[in-house]
Amino acid sequence: MARSKKNSTSDASIEKQIYDLKQLLEISKSLNSVIDFSTLIEAILYTCMGQMKTLGIAIFTKKNFDATSFQLNRNYCGFELDSEFDYSIPEDHPLIKMMNLQNICLTIDDIKKNIELNSPIESLIALQPSLIVPLKAKNHISGLLLLGEQITSEPYSEYEKEHILNIASLAAIAISNAALLEMTTTDMMTHLKLKHYFYTVLMEKLEIGTAQEMSISVLMLDIDFFKRFNDTYGHACGDVVLQMVASVIQQNTRNQDMAARYGGEEFVVMLSDTPSKTAQKIAERIRNSIENLDILYDGQHLNLTISIGVAQYNPEIDTTAKTLVDRADKALYGSKQTGRNKVTVAD
Repeated sequence: MARSKKNSTSDASIEKQIYDLKQLLEISKSLNSVIDFSTLIEAILYTCMGQMKTLGIAIFTKKNFDATSFQLNRNYCGFELDSEFDYSIPEDHPLIKMMNLQNICLTIDDIKKNIELNSPIESLIALQPSLIVPLKAKNHISGLLLLGEQITSEPYSEYEKEHILNIASLAAIAISNAALLEMTTTDMMTHLKLKHYFYTVLMEKLEIGTAQEMSISVLMLDIDFFKRFNDTYGHACGDVVLQMVASVIQQNTRNQDMAARYGGEEFVVMLSDTPSKTAQKIAERIRNSIENLDILYDGQHLNLTISIGVAQYNPEIDTTAKTLVDRADKALYGSKQTGRNKVTVAD
């Protein structure tokens, strides 16, 4: 009987390992099929929560490919954040260096024993995670994964730690691929998306929006009299103006939206689940913010304005993504022709 029971336990363990290997394969397929970074992070969060049956999950990642620190941002679920803390860890921090050398899960006690408790670590410890897991691929850390307490309230077993390390490795590879895609689809000066990538995503959104009857609006924006900045102060000044305008546009868009540099001094924004009236308000907010900018360049205070066109997707008119953008561009032309520094909504 004892041998039979032992064999039964062994068989169950082998079945569990086979099942988990199949799960890893499915996770790998799932994560590497996602190209949008914010969508990928969300997928990693829910995957880890489901696999580890945890009450809390959080991911520290770089905000963009040239960032020098890992930040928590909104990538968490089940943890309570304190507004007094800045949840950011520099990439050269001893914790990151330590996890680069060892691909192991750490507890709060492990960190306290090996690393000086400075500001970045104090904010991490305040979250009270049960495990800190490196998101490591190709000997490179692309983030940190924090796990809260398990639903069963039991400590994580060595097998579970190994399993989450495997998932974290797959997640790190997917994050690296997404970061590489971001580099090839992003305008280096403004950090906005490039035109061709914008059209690709917009076409996909329109297909989804048609099925779900989702309102999608597009803004076309053009800096008024941009040439005078280049002619008067030089192209370096023009670059600063472009960066400032891009920053305002980013501040007024959400994760599910997309802003791109269309070309020269033109920008384009896709607003998901946004009807034209709401899009008009957003456009007006962007216009007003840019009008109130005070750019200090080479001792000179510079002011600028922007003209904007708004169009909401209409399946009866917009047969392609370009048709929708062209209608927003035509509305922009209307703003230019009637005095600039204004918002015009397409018919």
